[in-house]
Amino acid sequence: MMFDLEKFIMEKVIKRNTSFFQKDIEAHAEVLNKRIRGKSVLVIGGAGTIGTSFIKAVLRFAPHRLYIVDINENGLTELTRDLRSSDEITVPGDYKTYPIDFSNPIFEKILYKEGPFEIIANFAAHKHVRSEKDQYSVEAMIDNNVFKAKQLLDQLLSHPPERFFCVSTDKAANPVNVMGASKKLMEEVIMSYVYKIPVTTARFANVAFSNGSLLFGYLERMLKKQPLSCPRDVKRYFVSPQESGEICMLACMLGNPGDIFFPKFEPGQLTSFKDITEEFVPAFGYKIDECSSESEAKTKATRIGKDGENYPVYFFNSDTSGEKLFEEFYTDDDLVDLQKYDGLGVIKHTNSNARLDIDLMINKLRTVFNQSEYHKQDIIEIMQMFIPNFDHVETGKNLDQKM
Repeated sequence: MMFDLEKFIMEKVIKRNTSFFQKDIEAHAEVLNKRIRGKSVLVIGGAGTIGTSFIKAVLRFAPHRLYIVDINENGLTELTRDLRSSDEITVPGDYKTYPIDFSNPIFEKILYKEGPFEIIANFAAHKHVRSEKDQYSVEAMIDNNVFKAKQLLDQLLSHPPERFFCVSTDKAANPVNVMGASKKLMEEVIMSYVYKIPVTTARFANVAFSNGSLLFGYLERMLKKQPLSCPRDVKRYFVSPQESGEICMLACMLGNPGDIFFPKFEPGQLTSFKDITEEFVPAFGYKIDECSSESEAKTKATRIGKDGENYPVYFFNSDTSGEKLFEEFYTDDDLVDLQKYDGLGVIKHTNSNARLDIDLMINKLRTVFNQSEYHKQDIIEIMQMFIPNFDHVETGKNLDQKM
């Protein structure tokens, strides 16, 4: 059967027919047009769901030049096909994609030889809690989310862009996992450049069916006739892929240096993965066959299509390290503006950590990484020195141990 993903997201996940940020886009259309039209844009990590959505949001306002960097060569290929196949998008004449890491010396050549770029947005990040299994995965996460972000800003000091954006996460507020804490460190790093480069960022909700997400995995499992597995006790705020790009575009183009944007959701808009699952399975013509274990679900999956309309689903209580059962976008210590925008709140920049403190933190982390023997807890302890409210709980289990 045909499955209309966009319709499902609107009706069953975000439960709205128009963008949550449409009023803000319309109210500031003149400013957005002035700051984007005819400009040169560089997007790093542009092949992912949020980067792609940001690109589509920006292209509405006709930039003159668009360069996209991402290590995912296949993703860049599909992005280009998608953009050029859309009758609602005009691709600039000067459009190039580069499948390289933005810490690669080749990227620096592009930055200096093809620049300066007036708008730069960085979406290259480790974004999954599952990417913090041990000391090696944590080192890679910090390298990508923190070290490389600093390296990029150092490269831009000689020719600062008019607008610089670096994506964050809601999990940076009172972090309980290393991914969220690494993004909090990233925020501190970029804010230490706020007086030299006009940096902004955004924390936002789960992007429905984004690449690599649990819900995206549902599509893959259905295609392969494999069982679904879902936490019954986790609730999240959700935005559509389109909305994710719009948040970042608005933050990048409208924010003052140091601003952190977030969606102004109410607690009643939290949605559980279990509720979405209970809508998703019937959308494919099946009835949920609730299983008591992974093994039972996998056994029953061999009968999909043979035992009538049943589809095996295993609901479980979350018990992995760093899992946060609820979402929040700011803390009691943040200075928050909830009045300026209709759908967006803004955490205003106050006193960020000094560059010397940032350098000290990075040097401590590098010292640990250079040791022949180190452990995940060694890294966490350094991060807690710099983020006192980083309350990590290690359960000994990670998401790679689950379906």
